[in-house]
Amino acid sequence: MAKVLPFTGSAVAIITPFDGNKTNFEELGKLIEWHIEKKTDAIVICGTTGEASTMPDPEHLEAIKFTCEKAAGRITVIAGTGSNETAHAVKLSKEAESYGADGLLHVTPYYNKTTQKGLVEHFTTIANSVNIPIILYNVPSRTGMTISIDTLKELSKIDNIVAIKEASGNIGYVAKIAAEIPELHIYSGNDDMIVPVMSLGGKGVISVLANVMPDETHEMCQAFLDGDCEKACEMQLKYLDLINDLFIEVNPIPVKTAMRYMGWNTGNLRLPLAEMEEKNSKKLRETLKKHGLI
Repeated sequence: MAKVLPFTGSAVAIITPFDGNKTNFEELGKLIEWHIEKKTDAIVICGTTGEASTMPDPEHLEAIKFTCEKAAGRITVIAGTGSNETAHAVKLSKEAESYGADGLLHVTPYYNKTTQKGLVEHFTTIANSVNIPIILYNVPSRTGMTISIDTLKELSKIDNIVAIKEASGNIGYVAKIAAEIPELHIYSGNDDMIVPVMSLGGKGVISVLANVMPDETHEMCQAFLDGDCEKACEMQLKYLDLINDLFIEVNPIPVKTAMRYMGWNTGNLRLPLAEMEEKNSKKLRETLKKHGLI
């Protein structure tokens, strides 16, 4: 059975604007409208970039519900509902589905990690609890584990496990997925690898860069999808310095800082995330100026 993709192109891993210990929904609404205007292809709410790990369940779920209602079918909404506790992930996933989310993003369990057998049981349990598409999220730099190719083969048999957000930085691993599990679609989880991943059959990116360059990130993906590989490659290389500077410190510290420089009311970072070091923020500002963003 063909896997139904929630989107192709550029999905923004959207930041969460905070006002102290609560979400600034007025500013989040403005961001959602901006992304629709700028032709972003999907919004991923409450992912890593959205600081979901610091959001209590009521706030986390309220952000998902708000985004679904604000989007009102005008843009695809993917809800981050992953957890290192399977029952908790199921609870969040079922709530997100009830709000109208178009798909779910599920990271591998972190800290307690589990085995490959545990991964199969974890993701199978979640998938069986909902009817909407699920994107697996492989990001070993944050979780300490990688989904093996054999595990992906097993999980790909489940109808609503449709794709993987691949953020290992290992292009060989991406190639193995594309070669051995063609029914599992691939999204780049790294902005510096959008075009390389798409050259292996990837369908787009779940992007940090799109927070500050939504139209350009969409355009890069669309160029590749339209067969203009040369233009896509040129854009990938043109914005590489900004992509790198958005990860000069732990994400989302730089991107939230950049958006503040651009005039967005992003509010505070939540501890343990701290404000940028002065030398790094200066470098980021210079790169934003170079690209005409401030």
